Amino acid sequence: MSLTIADTLGRAAAAAVLALALGHASAAGEAAAAAPQAGPPPGFVVPADPKPDDTNAQRAKSQPGNNAPMWRKVHGSGEAPGISQVEGNESGTLIQTLTSYPGSRFTTAGEAWRQTRNNWIIPYGGALLLLVAISIGVFYWRVGALGGHEPDSGRVIERFSAFERTAHAANAVAFTVLAISGIVIAWGQFFLLPLIGHALFGWLTYALKTAHNFAGPIFAVSLVVVILTFVRDNLPRSGDGTWLVKFGGMLSQREVPSHRFNAGEKIIFWLGVFVLGLIVVAAGLVLDKAVPGIEYTRATMQVANMVHGTAAALMMALFAGHIYIGTIGMKGAWKGMSTGYVDEAWAREHHELWYDDIKAGKIPAQRTPDTPLPAPAAKPTR
Repeated sequence: MSLTIADTLGRAAAAAVLALALGHASAAGEAAAAAPQAGPPPGFVVPADPKPDDTNAQRAKSQPGNNAPMWRKVHGSGEAPGISQVEGNESGTLIQTLTSYPGSRFTTAGEAWRQTRNNWIIPYGGALLLLVAISIGVFYWRVGALGGHEPDSGRVIERFSAFERTAHAANAVAFTVLAISGIVIAWGQFFLLPLIGHALFGWLTYALKTAHNFAGPIFAVSLVVVILTFVRDNLPRSGDGTWLVKFGGMLSQREVPSHRFNAGEKIIFWLGVFVLGLIVVAAGLVLDKAVPGIEYTRATMQVANMVHGTAAALMMALFAGHIYIGTIGMKGAWKGMSTGYVDEAWAREHHELWYDDIKAGKIPAQRTPDTPLPAPAAKPTR
């Protein structure tokens, strides 16, 4: 019996030793399988190092996910346009070339345009208009309306014909619409948006932009008519230099003698109407893509936008004084434009040389043929 027990114990011990040995061998096998191999797997080829002129396909093999070649082509599409399925001018140019507009850094053309517009045209143009408005207000407060020093004579002169008044009115109405809409579009976000909110401001801006588009052609056509109508009487004549030196005598009790239009009005005509007006119209037509033979690129539109905005701000600042004198700044001026007739006393006070030519018979007192002068009872009064 004791032999049997000893034999059984021996066999059990041997089985335990065998199991322990097998366990160690299995663990060693798993560890050997989990351990990394010393070299590349069979058939593996090491990719070549990336090169600056690699294509996207080559870069996808050397550095998957690195699309540097594509982005280099995007950034340089201004110099060498790519291929795009979208039709249209500059469809293959995603980023413009580097350039510098007045007042901007040397950067991409789109960013240069943004810097010129936001850092120069908008702030300085707005400051100019605000300064002009304040100056006119101070002048009216301190000086008041000009003229009225001579009593009406009861005899009138036709200063503007019906055609002249119609051309001027069409141009003035179109300019007013363009000026108001342009001011809101350019500067409304600073003074109007905080008052009425984004929803109403967005609707108002859209409506004014539409009005701007319709008033533009009217302004362009009427501007040409106004230039052709009034160019003869706005040519330089003797006495204009004296008027400029003495500023027309506006700060004294007697104005400097002038012809039908004084030197100040001639400056408004040549600088504001002729030069700035034609520049604004030309740039506006480019923005509307209405000028044939022009390649309408983004650079073309950017330059046209900057020219249009700059000339428009200068023209509005110049016309502000003209509008002031023609409305509340000079007694009898508004009635002369609205009815066409002025009293002889008004003509003698403000345009003495023109009045002298009429009295001498060099210029007819009645500009419209076959139309008699109004009867004394119907003469306009101040």
